[in-house]
Amino acid sequence: MLRLPEECRDRFKKPIGRLFPELVDALPLLAGRTVYTVGDVVTHNLLAAGGSPEIAVIDGYTMRAPCAKTPLCAHRRVQVKNPAGTLTEELVRALKDAVEHPPVLIIVDGEEDLAVIPLARLAPEGSVILYGQPGEGLVACIVTEDLKTLANDLYSLFVPV
Repeated sequence: MLRLPEECRDRFKKPIGRLFPELVDALPLLAGRTVYTVGDVVTHNLLAAGGSPEIAVIDGYTMRAPCAKTPLCAHRRVQVKNPAGTLTEELVRALKDAVEHPPVLIIVDGEEDLAVIPLARLAPEGSVILYGQPGEGLVACIVTEDLKTLANDLYSLFVPV
């Protein structure tokens, strides 16, 4: 398991993609792309808008409170453990398998927020990752070589536990 040190957490507060106030604003960016979601509300909102992520990663919470909008996808379901502030091998393996064999709903016992980092490393270029930015909206990350480099840099900040 890898843990994000407290002194590095500020690096993760800045969006690693384009910030949109509402999902509807990001929809044109999604056209013709494979879409992955991280977060219950983002996943719920995409499904409500008629979209369907190839991979959805949820934990049943939003901003550390139970989420009344926990989405129910008809995808194959995989359950993993991932404590807050960490990336477990179990989560990373599930993401790798999901990218190779979609569609998948990954249900995290713990916290899913940091799943964006390994997902950006694993996702094919040209795909889009959507995740929530608390109090601001959602972030859309088009997977590019630059995003993969950034994800690798952020991943390198984690330390083994």
